Amino acid sequence: MNDLPLISIAVPVYNEEGNIAALYARLDALGATMADECRLEFVFTDNSSTDSTWQMLQELAARDDRVRAIRFSKNFGFQRSILANYMHTRGDAVLQIDADLQDPPELLREFLALWKQGYHVVYGVRQARPEGKLIHAFRRAGYWFIDRISEHPIPRNAGDFRLVDRKAIEALLRQRSAEPYLRGLIAGMGFRQIGVSYDRAARTAGTSKFNVAQLIRLGLTGVFNHSLVPLRLATVAGVTILSLSALGTIYYLVLKLLFPDFPRGLASLHILILFGIGFQSLLLGILGEYLLRIYRILRQEPIAIVQDSVNLDAKDLKL
Repeated sequence: MNDLPLISIAVPVYNEEGNIAALYARLDALGATMADECRLEFVFTDNSSTDSTWQMLQELAARDDRVRAIRFSKNFGFQRSILANYMHTRGDAVLQIDADLQDPPELLREFLALWKQGYHVVYGVRQARPEGKLIHAFRRAGYWFIDRISEHPIPRNAGDFRLVDRKAIEALLRQRSAEPYLRGLIAGMGFRQIGVSYDRAARTAGTSKFNVAQLIRLGLTGVFNHSLVPLRLATVAGVTILSLSALGTIYYLVLKLLFPDFPRGLASLHILILFGIGFQSLLLGILGEYLLRIYRILRQEPIAIVQDSVNLDAKDLKL
């Protein structure tokens, strides 16, 4: 049995008391059906839930030593929770899955087969998902935009549901990013990667903790972490504005020479000044986003802070 590969199931959770029991039942059944193919461990990271999620994880860990769980001192965000989870896995490969069961854990069998063929990253590609047309179109546009301007290809319509080889995990943990965008980081590391299409299911219980504002924030993180296009656009826009200003100055001087009594444009002057102030503020904001990321890396703040843990020794904690 010990010759079989160990697969870590990494599950970040936040206020998922309505899904924990169903999730564990599916994972336990999966372990039984794949007992001749691999061994499983279940690693949970709790982002300081305010419901009974942590108590439920403690109960599961008490009766199943495959369950290992960490509770953070506060909510550090979804992407950090995933990264902290990766840090505490022991498997030869790691399957990351959300607790809401929208991504089928049973797809591990297909992922595992591709992993054994030599792929280091096997990710799920969402063909259909139970959500409104507007938000669906917004997501697709966001995936397309981030992929187009990124320095390296980022899979479209793919979330964080993926199986990652230990080599890729170790390489990922050597990355320095205070605000990680994991799908971009993993895509940019290289390795052999392949996507598997599937239909996403509806939530079994509870509501999504990922609203539109957080979706936009995650998208901006992807843009500023993996693209220099905003900086280059700022340069191009600056040169364009200066060129138009030079042409405008020449045009004005010519008019003054031809028409000495040409009226002064007080209103247009104010508009140009306000436009210049607004444009410079935009450029400063873009620069600020990049500088903020540099500052947070130099500050070397921890990915997360552990408050409690179960089935992990103190020497096993990486935070």
